[in-house]
Amino acid sequence: MTTQSDTDPPAPLSVAEQDCLRCIVGHMIPASEKHGVPGADDPAILAYMVASVRRDREALGKVLDAVDTAAGGRLADRPFAEQAALLARLRAKDPGMFGVVEAVASRAYYRDDRVLKSIGMEARPPFPKGYEVPDGDWSLLEPVRQRGVIYRDAG
Repeated sequence: MTTQSDTDPPAPLSVAEQDCLRCIVGHMIPASEKHGVPGADDPAILAYMVASVRRDREALGKVLDAVDTAAGGRLADRPFAEQAALLARLRAKDPGMFGVVEAVASRAYYRDDRVLKSIGMEARPPFPKGYEVPDGDWSLLEPVRQRGVIYRDAG
């Protein structure tokens, strides 16, 4: 049984959370003139990130709050070099802390047409045309096959 709160969309990110997210992802994936790609803090990419956070909203909010708390206020109010140093310290202290930020950022970043074109992909959805994926080394699955059945038969 679902309740109304189970089906409600998550609360949107606050302006402060968006500012913190922008700073973090800007350090994770900076713009590159050499490769002709925007950074993850590009307004269009960030807007998609914010709009599509959904299931990661709660975990992302906790990380953003922890980062702003560690910054002694707002990360966005710190100079760029201080932001980088703080983020490096936090990552060294808890390497998994930014996993949710990385997931949210990469999903949005690799949907951007400019990014897709820069890596040689046609800027389009994967379906209905699909993409050709070359055959790989199937022997890599041998350890999985040797492990045997790890599930219970439902029948």
